[in-house]
Amino acid sequence: MRKSTTKRRASNVVLIVLLVAGFSLLLYPTVSNLWNSMNMSKAIVDYSEEVSELDTEQYVAFWERAERYNQELAQDPDRFEMNNSERADYESQLRVSDTGIMGSIDIPSLGVSMPIYHGTEESVLQVGAGHIEGSSLPTGGKGTHCALSGHRGLPSSKLFTDIDKLEVGDTFVLNVLDRTLTYEVDQILTVDPYDMEPLTIDPEQDYCTLVTCTPYGINTHRLLVRGHRVANRVTEDTVTHDTTSPALLMAGAGVALVAAGIALRVASRRRG
Repeated sequence: MRKSTTKRRASNVVLIVLLVAGFSLLLYPTVSNLWNSMNMSKAIVDYSEEVSELDTEQYVAFWERAERYNQELAQDPDRFEMNNSERADYESQLRVSDTGIMGSIDIPSLGVSMPIYHGTEESVLQVGAGHIEGSSLPTGGKGTHCALSGHRGLPSSKLFTDIDKLEVGDTFVLNVLDRTLTYEVDQILTVDPYDMEPLTIDPEQDYCTLVTCTPYGINTHRLLVRGHRVANRVTEDTVTHDTTSPALLMAGAGVALVAAGIALRVASRRRG
């Protein structure tokens, strides 16, 4: 009798552990993604409020300095290799506050909105898109080619996970200071990690390229989604979902653990 009771208690403990683990896995992707989305939204709102406090002279000064920077950058063959002085100058461009945010990006068809930060350090890519040093600042205009990098596959945040779903003709939008810049996808490439040729600045074009790792989960190459500047417009794209995303994989694991716990409970009752 005691042996049967002990087994039943052990079975209950295992069941509780499985249920807790399962529900934790089920909830973590949703809760963490929601939390990070809220933080990114707050960062964008804070940036917008700081921008709204600028006067006309400050706007003009920011834009003139950034556009002059882009003109000089286009003439620099080693623009992707910065020394300390050049990096300090870069990091001061379009810098409204100490947050490091230079704007935000919206990808309507993917339901994605996130801040854009200077640089591509890991700390930046965990919380938003990073502007690739050596590419044009996001000012728009002929002779500019801005490049933005983002992570894929983080279970805690969507970020650039779904940009492989973008197609030629889709649009994305940059919001920088008091300007809105809309780009229409016209080229999608997969390249080696150190192939910078697709980020070349064309003196007659206004480009922005989104960069992320590919293939999904292997990350040996880079996926480049380039857009050219078009007139601002309202889009009605629907949100797409990646059925192999880490969030769904973890949710599936959670379901499996919960199911295992329930099966164990049923089996223990039958033995009892």
